Amino acid sequence: MFHDRSVGGVSVTPDNRLNVFEYDKSWLAEGFSISPLELPLKPGIFIAKPQPFYGNFGVFEDSLPDGYGRYLLHKALLREGIDDSKLSSLDRLALVGNNGLGALTYSPAINIGHEETATDFDQLQEMALEVLGERQDKDAGLLLYNSGNSGGARPKAVFSESEGHWIIKFRHIYDPQNIGQQEVLYNEAARKCGILVPDFRLVNGRYFACRRFDIDNEGNRIHTSTAGGLMGISLREPFLDYSNLLALTGYITQSREDVEQMYRRMVFNYLTDNKDDHCKNFSFYVVRDNDSGEWRWRLAPAYDLTICTEGYNGEHATSVNGTGHPQLSDFISVGKKIKLAEDICLSLIEEVSSGCKELTRYDIRES
Repeated sequence: MFHDRSVGGVSVTPDNRLNVFEYDKSWLAEGFSISPLELPLKPGIFIAKPQPFYGNFGVFEDSLPDGYGRYLLHKALLREGIDDSKLSSLDRLALVGNNGLGALTYSPAINIGHEETATDFDQLQEMALEVLGERQDKDAGLLLYNSGNSGGARPKAVFSESEGHWIIKFRHIYDPQNIGQQEVLYNEAARKCGILVPDFRLVNGRYFACRRFDIDNEGNRIHTSTAGGLMGISLREPFLDYSNLLALTGYITQSREDVEQMYRRMVFNYLTDNKDDHCKNFSFYVVRDNDSGEWRWRLAPAYDLTICTEGYNGEHATSVNGTGHPQLSDFISVGKKIKLAEDICLSLIEEVSSGCKELTRYDIRES
């Protein structure tokens, strides 16, 4: 469903191995493609590939919790006597129901209880550390509900107030005490680099919080999908290159501004040693043009910008021109592939370099 309108139906093949999807006729007439590469807006039945999402479509995989959320779901279901390893992807979507990120909702929904909103952030932090540290699991369901089925490894919660809708991030058991302050510094630097980031703030002096870009100012939910979901790439297989991300951005948005935004993020992530630049840390959303009424895909604001020196075996999740140790020529090469002139590439690199010079940890000059 999208804003209480039926988008289509999801079922499975007779052998229960692959998901099957078909758009509703009314959605074909007035809606938009929820995943242009995988599910173009046309009649007929779509069958998901076996991998990398175990028979699920990437856009629906984006609705499912991963990392922290999947761990909480595992713990919450165990307390109900349910082995989550036996759940199908349809079962998991039903568990998400209308409590996921983005605009897609799933019906019929399965409720496992614990629908209690919590706003004591210090208490939520302590609960998260206890559950992650295997000291208790009674609060797993409450934490899952308040996380909004969000992804990523770090504990999170969603909350709303008079100023809007927010995601707040807590410390994992292996995170430094100042992880929230670090993320604030990185987002401040990103803004200086001309990178669009959501509004952000530090809560209780410790927790990084940012405004949700999947909900507009009127409270309407916005259809959102990650680069991994759109391209059918799993973060467990980090073989993505920024040339792929730039090409996807150009194709899906048809916007030079968005392409240049992606280019800035590439340079920023390498300069500041944010190696957690995997395929789910880049998102796109659908907006409706006020004049024409047409639906358009745009690059979503940047998120998860912070120092991450470990990455994947010490390397970035996403390479530049096929290398994890790019030089200036590599950054220029990937720009040229997407028809950015060399002088534009150099100008963008200079702007980003100037904006984040206090956080720079990587030299991209020719050796």
